[in-house]
Amino acid sequence: GLWTVFTLGGVGSKAAATPELSSPLANQSLLLLLVLANLTDAADAPNPYKQAIMSFKNTQDSSPFPSSVPHAFQINFNSLYTALCEQQTSDQATLLLYTLLHQNSNVRTYMLARTDMENLVLPILEILYHVEERNSHHVYMALIILLILTEDDGFNRSIHEVILKNITWYSERVLTEISLGSLLILVVIRTIQYNMTRTRDKYLHTNCLAALANMSAQFRSLHQYAAQRIISLFSLLSKKHNKVLEQATQSLRGSLSSNDTPLPDYAQDLNVIEEVIRMMLEIINSCLTNSLHHNPNLVYALLYKRDLFEQFRTHPSFQDIMQNIDLVITFFSSRLLQAGAELSVERVLEIIKQGVVALPKDRLKKFPELKFKYVEEEQPEEFFIPYVWSLVYNSAVGLYWNPQDIQLFTMDAD
Repeated sequence: GLWTVFTLGGVGSKAAATPELSSPLANQSLLLLLVLANLTDAADAPNPYKQAIMSFKNTQDSSPFPSSVPHAFQINFNSLYTALCEQQTSDQATLLLYTLLHQNSNVRTYMLARTDMENLVLPILEILYHVEERNSHHVYMALIILLILTEDDGFNRSIHEVILKNITWYSERVLTEISLGSLLILVVIRTIQYNMTRTRDKYLHTNCLAALANMSAQFRSLHQYAAQRIISLFSLLSKKHNKVLEQATQSLRGSLSSNDTPLPDYAQDLNVIEEVIRMMLEIINSCLTNSLHHNPNLVYALLYKRDLFEQFRTHPSFQDIMQNIDLVITFFSSRLLQAGAELSVERVLEIIKQGVVALPKDRLKKFPELKFKYVEEEQPEEFFIPYVWSLVYNSAVGLYWNPQDIQLFTMDAD
């Protein structure tokens, strides 16, 4: 049926740049499947297509279906996984991946158990990396997929064990060797920075930070560049905080002398930026308290930019979370001072590695584990139905739709 056409029709030895052209039937089938799966439930009966998507199993699974599952079927999960890995350049394949991960626990369990998760994660990271060229819906779906994956501790551990060579699409810096985990951190941080300067979308920010937070306790052997970027993002947020604070102060002074012009809501801006700063401090703190001994590069980056954190030590919003960070900075700074001046990078890292063993773990205050779970909006159809039909309009082969008659979505929408 439709599943076979999609999963087998799109699989080939060469990865197609435009999968919808290499297999029009697979593309049409996928679009139809997405339309059917996103039909709203009838008053007296749930959507049978959605029920089927939520419950289908692997062909290798011989356990019986529960009697409560009326629209059950089986499919080869390996073929499905391969097709999804190869087709992530299209919105519709990413939307299908999201739908399966979010709604079908059999698929989610199977994918998280794969030993070649990089084949799935790398295309998703590439979507986020090329955020300027993608529409916002595609970026959202990619990001939510990462958030769903990072809800699993096994995934968060295993991504640091997968070592990648020469990531050619990452152009900011030559990455000859890096773990999948460190690359994921780099791409998510880059997305946050892009969002801060361009789109300023709070939803995007929240999901990026939630994914980093979910991973933070499992950070292992962070690449030095990934550690630098974590601290650089904090530096950027710190500068932004100071700028908004200055604007708010000046605005307050101005308001005392003139009541004519409405004031920008700097208090709200300050509140948002302080929330993000706190989240970053919690992510750094989570890594230090749970896996300090695995991350000498993060400690190095922290010490190198230690002055950044000074202003937040006594700030009432951050005092509690700064305790551990402050303790780590003070402890390692004193050890470096004892070692003398003019230390090489290698020597500093050596002192850090020795110091990690000497630092009593009970001195670090325990905080609740950082865990975020993706939850769909109350009325997801308001987002998904227009999105799916916009994909049909833009991607379906051989179907004409009169643009003037379309009311479900705006023609200039992403």
